[in-house]
Amino acid sequence: MPQTLKLAVSQSRTLSTTTETLESLASTTREAQAQGVDLILFPEAFLGGYPRTCSFGGSVGQRTDDGREQYLQYFRSAVDLGDTPVGAGDDWIDRKLPIPRGDEYRGDGTREFLERVARETGVFVITGLVEKSGGSLYCSAVYVCPHLGCIGKRRKVMPTGTERLVWAQGSPSTLRAVTTTIKGVKLRMAAAICWENIMPLLRYSLYSQNVNLWLAPTADARDTWWPLIRTIGNEGRCFVLSAISCVRHKNLPSWVRNTNPAFTARETATTVSTPRTTSPRHGRRRSTITVTAENHELCLPTMDENSASGSAIMETTESHPQAQPVVNGVSKSFDGEAFACRGGSCIAGPMGNAIAEPLWEVEDGGLLIAEADFEDCERGRLDLDVAGSYSRNDSFKLTVEGLDITPQ
Repeated sequence: MPQTLKLAVSQSRTLSTTTETLESLASTTREAQAQGVDLILFPEAFLGGYPRTCSFGGSVGQRTDDGREQYLQYFRSAVDLGDTPVGAGDDWIDRKLPIPRGDEYRGDGTREFLERVARETGVFVITGLVEKSGGSLYCSAVYVCPHLGCIGKRRKVMPTGTERLVWAQGSPSTLRAVTTTIKGVKLRMAAAICWENIMPLLRYSLYSQNVNLWLAPTADARDTWWPLIRTIGNEGRCFVLSAISCVRHKNLPSWVRNTNPAFTARETATTVSTPRTTSPRHGRRRSTITVTAENHELCLPTMDENSASGSAIMETTESHPQAQPVVNGVSKSFDGEAFACRGGSCIAGPMGNAIAEPLWEVEDGGLLIAEADFEDCERGRLDLDVAGSYSRNDSFKLTVEGLDITPQ
């Protein structure tokens, strides 16, 4: 029988509230259903939001109260799937964890909402999300089957760059591939989130599990992402779906734009001239108080207007008229119509071939759909099986702590 499925990638953006974003996911999935889609992938951190442009007031050895307030807003926007900080694995999947007395769900109901959407549409849903558990946040991806509900979830093992300030590290054990059958087609799927796709050993741990559908939700909108996705398709002889949000600055969530009424931000540096009493006895001069973003007061002497030092200060100020006040890493006078992220969702085939090239600057309604013949994966193994016949596994071996990388 034919081994073909219709796959989709959604270039959806996070909306102002989790409720709105969930409704957007449901609407997009229903649209995909109407077009005969069997499986759909949503972007990294789609639920909860990717904190693009946020600094959370953090620098080496220093945090600010405003940054903590912004983190609080971000924490509130994250979803609660009812998992534990260490990750309960099969116990979470099989619903063996206790439900708090008096509550309907273990978590906030997001898991149940996603399962209902998948069940009602018949579409297998994979979405990126920001998951809160205990006091920490995890960048995760969840696999939702129309018949069985959530059959897998994984947490990003290596947050990239400043993501590490707000996202905890997930367990490598969650890299276990998920096996399911859709319309008679056996899928062995696994998600590598954003720059996990650049980690060679992590890639090999997924190749070793004989994955034929590779899921790459991301926040990387650079031109270098597309050749990487094609490389993975070519190396792994698998289909690769990559989803990324496309969003203009004006449409970033309120906790990013600092428009939440509960959030009061300071400018990076506010200068207030304060006259000081000049004492002939001590020779004190007029001074200027500068308040930094960390709320430290710096008392600097005011130079005589005709002095060389005073002239130098004026020249420095006037030579940078483009400099703008910055709040938590975001310019207060940015162009709201400019793209904070240009998108770039794409689909590659099991020979590294381009099935759907990157979709740029389509903020709403970006849905890529492609027919995939999964027998192409086996056809490609004729001459390349990087974790099998081509691997020289008598000489090279990989082990992953807590993860069985043998194929299911």
